[in-house]
Amino acid sequence: MHLSDSSTSGAKITVEVRAFARYSEILGLEEMTLELAEPATVADAIALLRASAPNGDRLPQRPLVAMRLEQVRGDTPLRQGDTLALLPPLAGG
Repeated sequence: MHLSDSSTSGAKITVEVRAFARYSEILGLEEMTLELAEPATVADAIALLRASAPNGDRLPQRPLVAMRLEQVRGDTPLRQGDTLALLPPLAGG
């Protein structure tokens, strides 16, 4: 699935999103591509997902997100080709 931020024109970047476990169930898919206006942050990507993806409004406003094998915050800048991993809360022990 490809989602695009149509609110602005100009330079854009493309990032991949991988949803795991419960989040892939909510969205109905495991991978999608987002096109965002530059400059873009992780929070911008989550906002686009929540607004445009099927059942996206069921995602939390601030889910746990990893990028480049590290947990990142909403204000983390995105670069062309980044991959975001949406990780639901884990339980067990």
